[in-house]
Amino acid sequence: MYDALTSTFALPCPHRGKARLPLSSFRALDRLPGPTRPAVFSVVFACSCGGVHPGLVTHDELDVAPLGIGASGTFRNLMTAHDDSVEAELSNLAASHIRAGEWPWSFFCCLEARPRPFTPSAIALIAPEEGRFGVAVRCPACSRISVNLVSREHVDIPFWNDRHVAVLDQVFDDTSLQTVDALHAELASCRVDDRTMHLEL
Repeated sequence: MYDALTSTFALPCPHRGKARLPLSSFRALDRLPGPTRPAVFSVVFACSCGGVHPGLVTHDELDVAPLGIGASGTFRNLMTAHDDSVEAELSNLAASHIRAGEWPWSFFCCLEARPRPFTPSAIALIAPEEGRFGVAVRCPACSRISVNLVSREHVDIPFWNDRHVAVLDQVFDDTSLQTVDALHAELASCRVDDRTMHLEL
């Protein structure tokens, strides 16, 4: 379902059969009650057909597959003239980034006033906003929701973290920010501060 080489998810489209979309095309994510292994998330996504559709993704597809773990196929290594595993190459690259103190995704937690690492399963809402994306993230440390304005690359590409992000000067709970329209309204009404993203793990 997730292609680590193109950073896209394959999701069902009622008009075209299947659509390949980046994470920034998601609009809402909600973990479904039930088993935790695998945990399953209900998503709403803006499809390339122009519609907005529901879908399901697993925890592994959201948080693990973007790091290349489980990727299938091989590639021709021009240095060795051998066919190497895509999974081994991408997962080793991800591990080297993490060992160097770089996290695949980060956001600025307004309550804690500091950058925090997160995984895509912590995202509640994503709203496009004048060339950037408003991302509502549930902090894994304090469990409150902060909203950051970031680039498309910050959302879609693991280990691409914007050096500066805009942060809404407000903290939200699960009941106060439930729809993309509510997120757009908050982006229009709240004060936004620029923050530097220097993440120390």
